[in-house]
Amino acid sequence: MRLLLVDGHYYLYRSFFAIRGLRNSRGEPTNAIYGFIKAIRKMLADLKPDRAAVVWDAGLPARRVELQPAYKQNRSSMPDELRPQEAWLQKNISLLGPSSLELANTEADDLIASYACAARRDGANVVIATNDKDILQLVDANIHIYSTNKTDIKEGGFALLGPDEVKEKWGVPAARIADVLALTGDSSDNIPGVPGIGSKTAVQLVNANGSVQAILENPGAIPNPKLREKMITCRDIVIANREMVRLDDDLPLPVPWEALQIRPHHAEFLTLLRECEFQSLVKEIEGEALIFSKALQGELF
Repeated sequence: MRLLLVDGHYYLYRSFFAIRGLRNSRGEPTNAIYGFIKAIRKMLADLKPDRAAVVWDAGLPARRVELQPAYKQNRSSMPDELRPQEAWLQKNISLLGPSSLELANTEADDLIASYACAARRDGANVVIATNDKDILQLVDANIHIYSTNKTDIKEGGFALLGPDEVKEKWGVPAARIADVLALTGDSSDNIPGVPGIGSKTAVQLVNANGSVQAILENPGAIPNPKLREKMITCRDIVIANREMVRLDDDLPLPVPWEALQIRPHHAEFLTLLRECEFQSLVKEIEGEALIFSKALQGELF
């Protein structure tokens, strides 16, 4: 059993900036919608999952905002042309087949983590489509990251990043990614790190000591006196950061993961695609709908 979980807002923005200027004859922007649908269809073809869901951000969790009130305040507001496309996709992407999920006051990575861990406990394999560094801490023998980044692909049109690939890319085991981020911070989320500690130094510290907790408990083990003093001085920052990047992996699931069957509604979806004037997509899905209908008739009779 394979479960695919898609980071909705990552692919929303990626599609918006990758395809520019696409509009229908009414002047409505459709670039993000088109790119998003193409990306999801590629995932489904590449992975052939048994269950799938697109997971959306739905606010910030109180615990992170309490720890760091400036969390994500550095991010610019969503472009005006993207807002209606976000709403369209959140409402309609389930007609393509995958479920569309969110949980109030919850970031997508936490809900993804909760689904991934629940499915793993039940013996399923999980693939997560995202570029979020925090999610990497989940990777193990049963949880992989789907990537189409050129730097990750060795052959074929995509890569599945497992424990070996994550360690090769980051220099630490997946379970220690959060420790590295606790030291470096994350500028994209407005999380400050320890001044003067970049990713290379953070990796060296974590590998030499085993974990951030071990470093905090015994900073005297750091041979460099300046670095040792930084860790002592910034102890509270590191503790807060480690809690910030910790994923909530036991949230209540809006829908049981077993219920995330891929159920395309071709007729309804084709009507919407025609309104968007996606002619090539319409032709592709019309052909698939015919095959699907014939297969269903064969099952019935």
